[in-house]
Amino acid sequence: MPIKELNVQKLVDDNKEVLQLEWSAGRSGALRVISSNDVYRPGLALSGYVESFPFDRVQIVSMTEFSYLDSLSEEECRKAITRMFSYDIPVLIFANGTRPNDFIIPHADERNIPVLCSPQTSTVVTHLLSEYLDDWFAPTTVIHGTLVDVYGVGLLFTGKSGVGKSEIALDLVERGHRLVADDVVTLTRTARGVLNGAGNELLTHHMEIRGIGIIDIQGVFGIQCIRLRKRVEVEVILKHWDEVGEVDRLGMEERIIEIMGVNIPQVILPIVPGKNITVLAETIALNHLMKISGLNAAQSLNEKLLDRMERKVQARQKLGEDYE
Repeated sequence: MPIKELNVQKLVDDNKEVLQLEWSAGRSGALRVISSNDVYRPGLALSGYVESFPFDRVQIVSMTEFSYLDSLSEEECRKAITRMFSYDIPVLIFANGTRPNDFIIPHADERNIPVLCSPQTSTVVTHLLSEYLDDWFAPTTVIHGTLVDVYGVGLLFTGKSGVGKSEIALDLVERGHRLVADDVVTLTRTARGVLNGAGNELLTHHMEIRGIGIIDIQGVFGIQCIRLRKRVEVEVILKHWDEVGEVDRLGMEERIIEIMGVNIPQVILPIVPGKNITVLAETIALNHLMKISGLNAAQSLNEKLLDRMERKVQARQKLGEDYE
């Protein structure tokens, strides 16, 4: 997918409440594009070292930088600000309730550099903005499928069109589980290597059921049956029985699929008439919870079988020694 463009006005609108951002200068630069998910405190640049100044980042002025500017003479302060503003800074944010001095405001207006103020501490501003920017610039893709939260496990149902993904999701919702997205799932990889799924903004939590048409899941089943986002933990591929081929009956070898650099377990579920796929989906979720807690049924059974075989062999060997 093409990278979403983020400008300063969008950043202000999305974080106005949590950061209590206020415009101080440079409103004409509201449409300046922010191209980096990093934030920076420009203490070195203000002191004169601009050799490696990452000017393309969101700049945050904390009490340290503010106190330094306040300690300078009028001429030194003017030079420091002129030097920093010679770079194409996307936005400058004053934290801790500090305000830009009389030298910054005219320079910002002249250079069209947005200057914002926040009463929040620089630590809070840095943390919340970093989280927001990481989410905004995270790699994103769209796939055809259905995402449902089943017992707290994000099951991503994929398969050919008409195989029954929406119907299974509808049955799961009716049993108390929560729909995240149907038909179009937007996947985002976070900085921590987690794969999150969300619905399409236009479709929200609507679902197409063949023979019925479009239904509103929230309107029919209630707000408790939906969620906006969920971590994708298992992909469940729905296939007709004649398309599956050889089926793994023990589950000793776990299938892994890589999506956007993130490895998640994959289960191929054969579809046949009369098969209760909903219960099987719930079982997949519960089995996944057991595995991440360290309990693997297939491996446990295999170890028991091997242990029993070993004991039988030892018993026969001992019996043979007794006859010698």
